[in-house]
Amino acid sequence: MRMRLQTLLERIDYTLVRGGAADLDREIAALANDSRKAAEGSLFMAIRGAVADGHNFLPQVIAQGCRTVLIEKDAPLPDGLEWPADMVVIETPDTRLGMALMSAAWFGYPAESMPVIGITGTKGKTTTTYMVKSILENAGYKVGLIGTIEILYGDVQIHAEHTTPESFQLQAYLKDMKDAGCDMVVMEVSSQALMMHRTAGIPFEIGVFTNIEPDHIGPAEHTSFEHYLACKRLLFGQCRHGVFNADDEHLEDMLLGHTCTVETFGIENGKAMLRASNIRHIHEPGYLGVSFDVTGNLNLPVELDIPGKFSVYNALTAIAICRHFNISENDIQKALKGAHVKGRIEMVKVSDSFSLMIDYAHNAMALESLLTTLKDYHPKRLVCLFGCGGNRARARRFEMGEVSGNLADLTVITSDNPRFEEPQAIIDDIKTGIAKTEGEYVEIIDRREAIAWVIANGQPGDIIVLAGKGHEDYQEIKGQKYPMDERVIVEEILKNR
Repeated sequence: MRMRLQTLLERIDYTLVRGGAADLDREIAALANDSRKAAEGSLFMAIRGAVADGHNFLPQVIAQGCRTVLIEKDAPLPDGLEWPADMVVIETPDTRLGMALMSAAWFGYPAESMPVIGITGTKGKTTTTYMVKSILENAGYKVGLIGTIEILYGDVQIHAEHTTPESFQLQAYLKDMKDAGCDMVVMEVSSQALMMHRTAGIPFEIGVFTNIEPDHIGPAEHTSFEHYLACKRLLFGQCRHGVFNADDEHLEDMLLGHTCTVETFGIENGKAMLRASNIRHIHEPGYLGVSFDVTGNLNLPVELDIPGKFSVYNALTAIAICRHFNISENDIQKALKGAHVKGRIEMVKVSDSFSLMIDYAHNAMALESLLTTLKDYHPKRLVCLFGCGGNRARARRFEMGEVSGNLADLTVITSDNPRFEEPQAIIDDIKTGIAKTEGEYVEIIDRREAIAWVIANGQPGDIIVLAGKGHEDYQEIKGQKYPMDERVIVEEILKNR
């Protein structure tokens, strides 16, 4: 595949600082933001990253035969850099934005030929995308999905490295989905992706705001909660229709500067355009679910085989999205009844007398939300098994220990992904948090043994949560990833009982 340089630059704010108008007819054979892949015929995009600055590798890409580069305005260039006579140098205010727009052009603007639904928020993105996919496919649409767990379209399943892929890879997925006959795409849109322009050039048909709480604040992510908010709301200047959670206290902040139409959903806010009411928790031996009534823009009863008020929010969000595609009430009800997401409140049948689930809750905020929800089901005991990742914020361990100690009747402290830390040192930090509470706990350093213990010691009416790993199918120790899928572990334990 080859493309004229002028076509790649057609939507970019740029200045040609080396080369002339005739050079815009130059054919480009590949786009590269990795200096190792820049070669003769390619266009190298110099990106300033957190770890390395692509501008520092310009001498290398020149030596490799690359003669077309995109650089950032005012970026420092390597001392003594000499441009070859046939070099074309394009300057733009933001090379990340330039890369996204050029990537969209390279793949023929695939998002312009099918509706793309973008979902942003602190919680609920993953589950909501799967619910939307389930509803739309149940109605006969062919749907692509891009998210935290995987990329799905047709028979293709690709493990995800990021919630939202880098712009070139994202546009490649969209092109593949278009070519595979997808009618539409639903995707998670992270604040990092919006901040780094990964989704630039995508005219979202629907943008969705689930909720927002302080998260991802730190030197490598967002400098403040205000910055986090500002990045999230960028989506609503880039979509045609906006669907917003009317119950979130930051709704007005999210609406600042929006250019889309506005629809709202909620449970508490009586002015929401789509509402859930009459919420009923269903707790039967070995089973948890929830049912509710939808009123407002649609009127129908819904039942879910996954528990909790936040499941109601996720389902309500999915309904608010899918009603734009004239889905029948029966298709909505049928799809939501069978909707499940790997590692997100995933019920695993182990007994007729107590319930067990797997969930990705791996920070204090997510764990508190999960355990608080499960207490609404009035279990005989709420048992929480979890660990914390090594080489990550140490404060998370104290916080999660305190949350579980306060909310669970029994905490089972074990390993998560210890990485390069000693598992016992992580467990000791978690115990420091639990010590602030009156919660009971046991510690079993081996996660497989810990899971076997909670199953063997389950009591009638218990709800047991395996928290932290969720969809992950590995355990990371000393730089190595070892197979560890909690669903497989539970199955093996039950076979050997």
